[in-house]
Amino acid sequence: MGLIDRRQLMGSVAAVALAGALRPERATAHDAFSSYDAIGQAQLVHSKQATALELVDAAIARIEVANPKLNAVVWEMFDHARTRAKGALPDSPLSGVPYLIKDLNNVAGERTTAGSRFLDSFATANDPMPQKAIDAGLIIVGKTNTPEFGLLPTTESLRLGPCHNPWNLDRSSGGSSGGAAAAVAAGLVPTAHASDGGGSIRIPASCCGVFGLKPSRGRMNLLRTMAGDLSVQNCISRTVRDNAMVFSLSEDTGAHAPFKPISFVSGPSKTRLRIAFGTAHFYDGTEPHSDVKAAVEASAKLCESLGHTIVPAQNPIHGQAFIEAYIDAFMVVFSSSPAKLVQMAKRKDLKPEDVFEPWTLELAEYGMRAPPDAMSKALTVFKEAEAQVDAFMANYDAWLTPVLALPPISLGEQAPTLDFKTLYSRMKQYIPYTPIHNVAGTPAMSVPLGMSNDGLPIGSQFAAAKGREDLLYALAYELEAAQAWTRRTPKVWVG
Repeated sequence: MGLIDRRQLMGSVAAVALAGALRPERATAHDAFSSYDAIGQAQLVHSKQATALELVDAAIARIEVANPKLNAVVWEMFDHARTRAKGALPDSPLSGVPYLIKDLNNVAGERTTAGSRFLDSFATANDPMPQKAIDAGLIIVGKTNTPEFGLLPTTESLRLGPCHNPWNLDRSSGGSSGGAAAAVAAGLVPTAHASDGGGSIRIPASCCGVFGLKPSRGRMNLLRTMAGDLSVQNCISRTVRDNAMVFSLSEDTGAHAPFKPISFVSGPSKTRLRIAFGTAHFYDGTEPHSDVKAAVEASAKLCESLGHTIVPAQNPIHGQAFIEAYIDAFMVVFSSSPAKLVQMAKRKDLKPEDVFEPWTLELAEYGMRAPPDAMSKALTVFKEAEAQVDAFMANYDAWLTPVLALPPISLGEQAPTLDFKTLYSRMKQYIPYTPIHNVAGTPAMSVPLGMSNDGLPIGSQFAAAKGREDLLYALAYELEAAQAWTRRTPKVWVG
């Protein structure tokens, strides 16, 4: 695209705003920047074909059109973003690009709720990943929707309300980075911050038809030392190169980094991979929904057509006794934070039932019932599971499975108000494939290669050995070139 005419730009931005009123069923407005990914937008600023303020104003206009339908952006930072766009920005490959931060993270001077009625504070300092985004020249225009404390694979908290999937507004956008994925999928911004403690980057990326990569544990130096913390952070994007660039500007490059920095992976590799492949449910051995199975099998065939070797393989976490111990261990770790939060509320003389969702309360009770040695035993089980995955990955370059056992579910199917037994059972059946990579610390990505018979996205999960995000990005570039998912657009689309 050539130089941008300023009158064309302003007319396009006005058209975005007008589209919200004229097209109540489908937001389809475009602006002069909507065909560019984040790197492309930054290049416009660098070459003085556009200003950072123009990028920010256009993104704000897109948010104002589509967000009433999606509820993806829950806190606006428009004035802050415009002020920053007018100031000096660092010399960075992403300088001037509008960005969104998940509402689990603190941004100085802005509200943080974590999707909970318990929290309503204004942060005094930036968390590590928002700070890295600022240092990279990204301009934060708002914060994205999340379930309460990121505890569910769907984004529909009582505090922030449901985030709607832009492909079908009655479906979930996934969780816990559901707001980020919906915003990127609908074209509000080209990339957005996301975090993942059990699948929370990969699940919404799969549900919304965008790309998401969970880094290796420790890759980003989040300044956390809490035992059993499985969460990592990166971003969700439409293009692979945007994701790889955010990663490269965020990874730990210090003297004590656990992995050698991979820097910016700029394209595919000529190396052909040996890829383990399986679709069986990790916990009970059943097969996923037929649309999911067909989509991931098609991904395996695509890899074969590109010259990679696909090897049918059994899930390394097997044996019923160990699987049950692994599930129990995950629940002990998963419930420990809610238990601490409920105890904190009680110390403040708050009634937990007034400030926490039923799911959070039940998890907290589960955690508080655990015996004193439960955490140490859980971490021992995790170490064994990690060793099993490490041994498995020693035989392969990558591991292909579904991301989810079902296509995107309807809003309400896993709502936090359901009784604990029902919600736990449904969640366990829905997300068997993603948590193991948080436990093992291995990198994994959701690649938007498939679609269900009723037109909903289905991601394929590729994992690699610890520290091999470079291998995954190179493979993702190749898959993106072979099957250009960015050409597909959802029902709600303003990009």
